[in-house]
Amino acid sequence: MRNIVTTLLFLSIHLLAQAQILEPIVWKVSLSDKGINKKEIRFQANIDRGWHLYDMNLPEGGPVSTKFNFETISGAELIGTPKNDQKAIAKFDNMFSMELRWYEETVTFVQAIKVTSADDFKLAGEVEFMGCNDESCLPPDRIEFSFGKNDLTSGADVAAKASQPEKPAAEEKKITKGESVAEAAPAKVAETATEAQDIIPATVMTPAKVAVGKDVLWTPVIEELKSVSGVVESDAGSSWIYIFFAGFIGGALALLTPCVWPMIPMTVSFFLKRSKNNPKKGVADALSYAISIIVIYLFLGLVVTAVFGASALNELSTNAVFNLIFFGLLVLFAVSFLGAFELVLPASWTSKLDSKADSTTGLMSIFFMAFTLVLISFSCTGPIIGTLLVEAASSGSAVGPAIGMFGFALALSIPFSLFAIFPTWLQSLPKSGGWLNSVKVVLGFLELALALKFLSVADLAYGWRIMDREVFLVLWIVIFVMLGLYLLGKLKFSHDSDLPFVSVPRLFMAMISFAFALYMVPGLWGAPVKAISAFSPPLYTQDFNLYTDEVHANFDDYEAGMAHAQKVNKPVIVDFSGFGCVNCRKMEASVWTDATVKQIMENDYVLITLMVDDKTPLDEVIEVEEFGKTRKLKTVGDKWSYLQRYKFGANAQPY
Repeated sequence: MRNIVTTLLFLSIHLLAQAQILEPIVWKVSLSDKGINKKEIRFQANIDRGWHLYDMNLPEGGPVSTKFNFETISGAELIGTPKNDQKAIAKFDNMFSMELRWYEETVTFVQAIKVTSADDFKLAGEVEFMGCNDESCLPPDRIEFSFGKNDLTSGADVAAKASQPEKPAAEEKKITKGESVAEAAPAKVAETATEAQDIIPATVMTPAKVAVGKDVLWTPVIEELKSVSGVVESDAGSSWIYIFFAGFIGGALALLTPCVWPMIPMTVSFFLKRSKNNPKKGVADALSYAISIIVIYLFLGLVVTAVFGASALNELSTNAVFNLIFFGLLVLFAVSFLGAFELVLPASWTSKLDSKADSTTGLMSIFFMAFTLVLISFSCTGPIIGTLLVEAASSGSAVGPAIGMFGFALALSIPFSLFAIFPTWLQSLPKSGGWLNSVKVVLGFLELALALKFLSVADLAYGWRIMDREVFLVLWIVIFVMLGLYLLGKLKFSHDSDLPFVSVPRLFMAMISFAFALYMVPGLWGAPVKAISAFSPPLYTQDFNLYTDEVHANFDDYEAGMAHAQKVNKPVIVDFSGFGCVNCRKMEASVWTDATVKQIMENDYVLITLMVDDKTPLDEVIEVEEFGKTRKLKTVGDKWSYLQRYKFGANAQPY
């Protein structure tokens, strides 16, 4: 339990250290002349790559739709409603159980207007919008626009001027020195008001100047978060280590295939015989041979990065089309390993390289020999390399393929070096036989299981619902049961040797395979099955689920929750979320439902969830000065969004 708490602590420090204010959607509002007494207001949104802007008129209960609110209309009439200049991307979202629509890169909305009185002309209002990417969502935001009669005289497009809309019905109140947001907008949880009286929030001015009161509820901690960011290893570093070890394991498995294993004694013996009068030269040649293997595979990884580009590799992890391609490739590799056919390169390639190795001398000859090994062993190593490149590319790391290939080549080259240095070890190598083909078949089953992960990603993206969690688990259970039967000799392929008895290693591997299959069975009824949570579809895709133990926040008000935490003397988890935040729902469904996490959050902390898109009006509108601009906080969600930006320097959810 203590280790888990420590892990959660470091994870929270890391997430907080990544805090930043994101502005992925930038609006440009302009007025265009379309003839006598006819104008157009153009709302152009420029969207950063990886982000999307939600469309207008989404169904109730989903994310916040883009809205154009005209609060002041004088001397003009609106003609119809705003029209978009392109078709929105539409996909069914399982979390909200509805079809969502959004735009990427750029979109322009056009509102036609008719001028009825040039002298009285005035238009003012605001655009309300919400954006998300695959990791987080931003709270609903608003940008204001206004045009006056002077804008009618210009023939060119006129950019909107920043303007305050008409004063709303609720009384506006501007925060002054010595007064806080919390004081200006009382907590909406009335029953906890007496507890909240014990806390005096910090006064709030502009982010550049804050007068601290007796408490630090509203005091910014942005610099403190930055100061602890160095204690946590970066995601990129962790990803590189994972990719390297995955490549190393892949290289170790490749050694046990029929194409590579017999080459070890043959190649090492060749180097030793070629320099029998100078054993040190034989060792040096074998080391050069191993280094050549590393260089060749490392070059392959760099080529993959160069061809696709760093930014493209970062997008592969969530791209549905690429995940479908990866699924097809891994199934092809699995079928090859199971013996249906062999993936081989043209024989002319190996012949040419072999002749090059004979005609050259020195290091160049050794390099061509290494290249020949790479081509000859392709039928066995190709599927492993392909799987590794697919996994490295889909991890989102731009240098992942090169790191993965380095790990693969390092594992593949080590035996050639060791056996050249210690040639007597060659006598202890097990002889080639049917066991090498069994290794290929086992890898085929594992490749088939891994392929389903990529099909699941595409299935979630397109909303097909053919790879729900229970379907995924059933297929994995069947695959690992069949693997166990194969290891026991109960399942046999045409190219397999006779198995007169089951060896002890095969027996233990079969036991592990059967045990793993049985471990996944409770998942069919909703058990978390945490060991495969990184591969299986999320729990919310499961139709039959007996696991309904969800986590609910103790408070939905910041000041009231902090007052209660002070009273019971417990630390606090402040969760910035949103009703329309898809990623927030995914986190709550896949992380918070973990039994251990649930116990920690409910027993050891006070959980405060603040919805940044809560439309409940504040008792009075609050004006704040933020980054040189005057911003109006009209709703409870506005207040919590401002708290997140002001105190923590972040504006994305979940946070």
